[in-house]
Amino acid sequence: MHTTALFLFLTLGLVFSSSAQTTWTFDKAHTTIGFEVTHLVITTVDGKFKSFEGNVTTKGDSFEDAKVDFTVDVASITTDNDKRDTHLRSDDFFNAEKYPKMTFKSVSMKNVSGKKYKLVGDLTIRDKTRRVELDAVLNGTVKDPWGNTKAGFRLTGEINRFDYDLKWNTLMEAGGAVVSKDVQFNINVQLQKKS
Repeated sequence: MHTTALFLFLTLGLVFSSSAQTTWTFDKAHTTIGFEVTHLVITTVDGKFKSFEGNVTTKGDSFEDAKVDFTVDVASITTDNDKRDTHLRSDDFFNAEKYPKMTFKSVSMKNVSGKKYKLVGDLTIRDKTRRVELDAVLNGTVKDPWGNTKAGFRLTGEINRFDYDLKWNTLMEAGGAVVSKDVQFNINVQLQKKS
């Protein structure tokens, strides 16, 4: 009887330990939420958001089926040009005053092969929510010199800004758009495991 009880206790302990949740926070000093668009059809303009919050929840240390949530302060957008940044915060684009937050909430994260993952989630901009797919590459997991466990990801993907009412559009004489409708995401994330 005692042996059976001990076996059940150990089995339950293994089940609970293997499914224990781990929380990872964004290391903001080493994370970039970046994007780029085509300008005048011939060049690329890139930018980033300087203010954001996010966390990732995993089962143990595996990123399979991880839950990803992050929020971006739209007014923190920067493209290294004050006039352009002011325009991007206006109602022609983000309307940062009325819609100050951009959010992403994952619905799935699946390993494709090796270190490659497919991250699917709901992206909300200007109260418009659309499902997006991001390609994620796990660059590795390491211990930093202070004993913290860190994980690094690179994420890429594309959205159509018109889907989110980022509506400003001017055409050139040749017919091409001054600013492309497609926006590329270039996101580098360093996560820190909470102890």
